[in-house]
Amino acid sequence: MTVLDRRALNRALLARQLLLERRPGSASAVLEHLVGMQAQAQEPPYIGLWTRLAGFAAEELAELIRGREAVRIALMRGTIHLVTARDCLALRPVLQSGLDRQLTSTFGRRLDGLDLDEVSAYGRKLTDAERLTLGGLGALLAERWPQYEPFALANVIRARVPLVQLPPRGVWGEGGLAVHGTAETWLGRPLETDTAPDTLVRRYLAAFGPATVKDIQAWSGLTRIGAVVKRLRPGLRVFQDENGSDLYDVPDAPLPDPSTRAPVRFLPEFDNILLAHADRSRILTEEQRRLVFTRNGLIRSTVLVDGFVRALWRIEDGALVVEPLGRPLARRDRAAVEREGRALLAFVAPHRTDPEIRWA
Repeated sequence: MTVLDRRALNRALLARQLLLERRPGSASAVLEHLVGMQAQAQEPPYIGLWTRLAGFAAEELAELIRGREAVRIALMRGTIHLVTARDCLALRPVLQSGLDRQLTSTFGRRLDGLDLDEVSAYGRKLTDAERLTLGGLGALLAERWPQYEPFALANVIRARVPLVQLPPRGVWGEGGLAVHGTAETWLGRPLETDTAPDTLVRRYLAAFGPATVKDIQAWSGLTRIGAVVKRLRPGLRVFQDENGSDLYDVPDAPLPDPSTRAPVRFLPEFDNILLAHADRSRILTEEQRRLVFTRNGLIRSTVLVDGFVRALWRIEDGALVVEPLGRPLARRDRAAVEREGRALLAFVAPHRTDPEIRWA
């Protein structure tokens, strides 16, 4: 069986994540190829698309959100993702079991004795009647169920009812509080009825593979993926990693030569390339992971040099601050980071005439 080392897996991941070269295409097509983009914060999906798409303009994504063609909703691992309307309706039923399990593990004892179906139906009625924040929703639910915490009650609705965050939340340069409506009402269509994860697994492999069963489970938040992969295995390619674990892949997905050169790329906070595997060694070391993944749940913005995480970055007082991790960057790599950094500043601050890059 073919063994894929760390660098081979890295180049495969970069190719599928459109990070070896910027591609022409639409924002909606890339959103679907990536199976959505992590979107706890407002700007990361825009920067994530800019770093992958040739000629991407922020207004393109903003228009998708305003026009109800893309939405922000809790999906994989119970976290907010930006997905197309079509994926919202198709993916939420597939991922519902993971959301239910997460609700029970997080709030189980605080919901003892509560009829979750009754709460869900009432919460759906409230969010269809008016735009509510989760805090506002919890307060209204607590009026009816005063013996329960408003926060826990609101999370029942978040987990069991497909709530989408409504514009201007998620619109570049606008923002605002996260107010919610149901996906069915906002999009004018019902959820799909198919809950089988087969298609989701194949799409994950096309965007993040080759990968192990543990990787798929870590990304999706679903369990019992081994049985799904066993069912799909006759139509999959199978490799092994250097530890002897089986890696699964869809046919015809790119597997570039490990020696393929990789350009410098700036990744935003929460980029899924850092979150989509149980074993993240194909993109960063364990020591780097402890610096990138903060104790309060943030995933910091990173810089890829030769395909691997080598630095953190942030915008501070209008300047781009780059903080190398580990050994210093070579002069050639520093120059490449600064070139790409100036392009990033031109995207996030197009009216700034004196782009400044500082090394921390």
